[in-house]
Parts: sequence; C-alpha cells; structure tokens
Amino acid sequence: MADQTIYIAGHRGLAGSALLRCYAQRPGWRILTRTHAELELRDPVAVRAFFQQERPTHVILAAARVGGIKANASSQVEFLLDNLRIQNNVIEAAADFGVAKLLFLGSSCVYPKHAPQPLREDALLTSPLEPTNEGYALAKICGLKLCAYYRRQQGRNFISAMPTNLYGPHDNFDLEKSHVLPALLRKFHEAKVSRAPAVKLWGTGNPRREFLHVDDFAAACATLMERYESDQLINVGVGEDVTIRELAELIRGIVGYAGDIIWDTALPDGTPRKLLDVSRIHALGWQARIPLAAGIRSTYDWFLAHSAKP
Repeated sequence: MADQTIYIAGHRGLAGSALLRCYAQRPGWRILTRTHAELELRDPVAVRAFFQQERPTHVILAAARVGGIKANASSQVEFLLDNLRIQNNVIEAAADFGVAKLLFLGSSCVYPKHAPQPLREDALLTSPLEPTNEGYALAKICGLKLCAYYRRQQGRNFISAMPTNLYGPHDNFDLEKSHVLPALLRKFHEAKVSRAPAVKLWGTGNPRREFLHVDDFAAACATLMERYESDQLINVGVGEDVTIRELAELIRGIVGYAGDIIWDTALPDGTPRKLLDVSRIHALGWQARIPLAAGIRSTYDWFLAHSAKP
C-alpha cells in the first residue's frame, strides 16, 4: 500500500475535490494533483512528461469541461473537442506508463434520451442522445469505450463509472454554466437577498432527476478502485429521483425564500427523466448514505461561506 500513488485529475472540481478529501483520509496513499495552470491536460506532450516524471500507480480521471443545458447547447464544438483531448491524453499516457488501475468518470447523459427507466448499463448506444448535450455525451462515450478497448486489447486495468447528477461543496454556482441544483440554490438565495417577488425557472418543472452527494460518490469511486474489475461501465447513483418542481420547492424552503416560482414553459426541459439502475454497484456493497435534504442544507452552508455575494 505504501508504494501506491494516485493521480486525481481535476482535483479542484466538484468530483475531484471530493475524491481528494476521500483519499486524504485513507492510509497508504500518496496523492498527486496538478492545477490547470500547472498541467494543461489538452496538451499531449505535457501530459506524457507528467506521467513519465511522477509515475502514478493509480489514476482517477475527473477532469472534464462541464456545464448545464445552456452551456452545452451553445458550445457543442468545445465540449466535444476539449473532452476528447483531455481523456485521450490521460488514458493513453496511463497505458503507456504502466498505471496499475484507472477509473474514468463518465456521465449519465451518455444514455439515450428515451431509454427505459431506470437506466441500465446495457442501454448505451441503443437510441439517440439528448440533443442539447450531445457533444459532451459523445466525448464521454468515446472515453469509456477507449478504456474498454484498452482492457480487452492490452489487458489494462481501466474501468468506467457513470455518475448521476452530483452536487455538494465546490460545485459551480455560476448561473451561465451550472447544473440545476446549484443554479436553483443561487437563484433562490439571490431572490431572498434582493426580496424579489418571484423566481423564474426553465421549463415545466416536470422532468425527474436523481441527485447524489459528491462525498457519497467519492466513497463509491474508492469502492470501485478496490473491487470492480470489468470492461463494462457501472452506474453510480441513489436509485431514487424527484421532479425539478419538487427540488425547487425543497431548495426554496432550505434557503428560506418566501416568493413565488414562475415556470417558463417556452424554455426547454431537457431529458424527461434520468434515473440510474444501481443494482450492480449495490451488489459490490456500496450505497448512498446522505439524504437529499441534508445534503442540500450542507451545500447551501458551503455556498454561503464561499460563493455567496455579501
């Protein structure tokens, strides 16, 4: 164990920061990190030089260009190219420099828009994707397939996990780029501070989404690094979902906003439902532990301490 070195790519992001907290509490690990300024993952020469010098034994690839519906829909080229470059460089270098195990983090958006619910791992590539984030999803599909091919063709111990919607400390609360839960937290908080009479939200509020606290996800990743051996992707989620309307009401109550909610039905909903079948990871002995309301309260506390405008 003392000789094991884990490189957490993307350690400042939502998932990566949780992985950093998780592995910092686990004995016997030397943890490697690099900021974007220190290592440009889109540069293959820089990535290979890093792997040659540091020789990590384990890698978790959490680095990615991410965003919500608006960012994805308006920047398909960037989401496809940047993510292909990042993951290709890291995965190839991991193979060439003898990494003992690599975990690639995908996204539940890799599944078809109208796949049967809950989403099983074998639903991949069975029908069209959600158009608004197709570029990002295609890049992630390429990453998980690349890991599978390395495993089958070269015997590399590379695995892929598909997380559901993650939230928690170090989330992105920028309204132009964030996902739905942090965006709602910020919108309701700012409406409360400004005493706005109403908050306008996208769509109908009817889509259903599943939300996993990022500390639960980090624990799941550690379990997969220890116990999962397969070229098949594996889902990581809660196994329960809520409507966006229910989520908005829950967050409004936690923030303490007393105004109205107006649903702008002229704006898109995105995928109608995304609930993961988590039976495979439950069989490994892992399941989510942090209830949604408690997780949102702690995330709001973190937001108030780190991101809220004074």
